Amino acid sequence: MDTTFDALLLRMKELRDLGGLIGLASWDQETYLPPKAAEARAQQLTTLQGLQHERLVDPRLGEWLAWTQDRKDLTDDQLAMARVLIQERDRAVKVPRTLVHALAEAQSRGVHAWREARKANRFDLFRPALERLLTLRREQADAYGHAGERYDALLEGFEPGMRVARLGPVLSSLRDTLIGWVGRLQASPRQGPDVLAGRQFDPEGRKRLCQRLLEDMGFDLEAGRLDQSVHPFSSGLHPMDVRLTTGLEEPGLGCLFSTLHEGGHGLYEQGFHPVLHRTPLANAPSMGLHESQSRLWENLVGRGRPFWTHYFPVLREAFPDTLADVDLEGFLASVNRVTPSLIRVDADEVTYNLHIVLRYELELLLIRDELPVADLPEAWNERMRRFLGVVPPDDRQGVLQDIHWAWGEFGYFPTYALGNLYAASLYATARRALPQLERGLARGELRPLRDWLRTHVHAEGYRLPAEERVRVVTGEGLTDDDFLGYLRSKFGTLYDVKL
Repeated sequence: MDTTFDALLLRMKELRDLGGLIGLASWDQETYLPPKAAEARAQQLTTLQGLQHERLVDPRLGEWLAWTQDRKDLTDDQLAMARVLIQERDRAVKVPRTLVHALAEAQSRGVHAWREARKANRFDLFRPALERLLTLRREQADAYGHAGERYDALLEGFEPGMRVARLGPVLSSLRDTLIGWVGRLQASPRQGPDVLAGRQFDPEGRKRLCQRLLEDMGFDLEAGRLDQSVHPFSSGLHPMDVRLTTGLEEPGLGCLFSTLHEGGHGLYEQGFHPVLHRTPLANAPSMGLHESQSRLWENLVGRGRPFWTHYFPVLREAFPDTLADVDLEGFLASVNRVTPSLIRVDADEVTYNLHIVLRYELELLLIRDELPVADLPEAWNERMRRFLGVVPPDDRQGVLQDIHWAWGEFGYFPTYALGNLYAASLYATARRALPQLERGLARGELRPLRDWLRTHVHAEGYRLPAEERVRVVTGEGLTDDDFLGYLRSKFGTLYDVKL
């Protein structure tokens, strides 16, 4: 028994190590890679992902995993490790090695093409790469197998167990509710001016403040780092090596909220129990649960009055001239201002999910091959008008704004909406468990919340599926009750509107 499980555990560690190196190469691609190295990096990633795939589909691994079934002498963690790896391997063995290589190359080329298209503000420069990625993802979905809905097979890779049949009604209901709410909030006389609009904040000052927020949250900067990228993201290479990025291109304070967002991801990656390191359990059970951590810190904490009761004086001290005529009330009204916007990452809490539904509906049509890629910008703009009442003036602020499709990550966007729902339920539970939570936040005490999340969510890794983990912590699974109740209370009060 020991010899077989030792061999299995060694393979698990090899797979995690290769995944970390792939993540490192991808992180570097978005931060420091010289422009002329794009082709070389595409080849390197293709090789690494090919090696990882070979080890995952190795027949010996299949034999070791089969050996674990129905054994009574394995621990719960060992059985959970085997269960998660079986799920991953079962999908991997269905995909030909040639397709794995083609996807790796297409992803690297897609990111490069997207970056160049953004610079030129021309979707047509990205179109061939996107068409190639879509072709390959359809092939991949068919290889995985599905009951008639290719998107289900791709969604499974980000949100195991979720299907279009369940997801679609949830997102459609949110869409219809939120479109109505946005109209009412927009009509409220309490909608004041954005006192932060047009203000310039020194990049170095913003970066220092971003570093401070991460430290105060409890993110270990000796086991991670913060850098700059066009599109903020996080990479968990290992719990002792977690890379975060934020965007400093724009002169406003959006970087603070993107740092809180990525910091939430980073805390999750650093929080896995040490016994799970280099195993399949050192992972979130779904991207929806991972997103719950980022959305919780960015919005339920980072846009709340308790948080800014402490940090607004810190912000004014960092930018005394820029904020000389802004008080806390005006600041809170501005960072919680409900205004339909062009850019998803800048969207307020009420309109954000409308951006997600837009992307979900479009990529579902793309995967079904019911929307020609050439028509994507027009379809994007039409839904922006219908959902949010605004139309992008160009591709950069429209269809080219996100990096996800450049990676071929079809099925990822819905996890943001699921993350919002899980975040509201987890935060409501944390408030009940920690009666002094928000008083502590008003004193700048962020770590009690970090510690509670670490105990109940982070440290547990993938021991349970996502919805089951949420049910264990909160007493219920996926629901929009807590999220809509949170929005109704916060924005109904802020705007004096009944929602």
